[in-house]
Amino acid sequence: MKTTIDDLKFIDIPKIIDHRGNISVIENDVLPYDIKRVYYLYDVPSGAVRGGHAHKNLYQCLIALSGSFDVLLNDGVNEIRITLNKPNKGLLIPNAIWRELEDFSSGSVCLVLASDVYKEEDYIRDFHDFKSYKAY
Repeated sequence: MKTTIDDLKFIDIPKIIDHRGNISVIENDVLPYDIKRVYYLYDVPSGAVRGGHAHKNLYQCLIALSGSFDVLLNDGVNEIRITLNKPNKGLLIPNAIWRELEDFSSGSVCLVLASDVYKEEDYIRDFHDFKSYKAY
């Protein structure tokens, strides 16, 4: 299946409003896959760019737990920039989509929920290799 930026989806994460502070819960029915790996980016220096790769099989959901950041996405033909800034909204990125994260606000935290454990062979780390992979 050839994925495109049209396959990106926003995930609404349930939000329980309470005057003492809100809670958002991610359970099995929120994402279309089982979560196998969780990690987060924080203390990203001003001007730094994270990501810069695509995955052959892995799906990811990115959530701005705090602050904001931009996600640049490319499907080999089209490109889009999405700003994430709400802790109850996730961006579901399917496999074979190039991503770069930039413009992190001070104190921002990006939570990543991945469909599989870390496997180096799943990464495409060179954009030209990615374009060749998408041309299959």
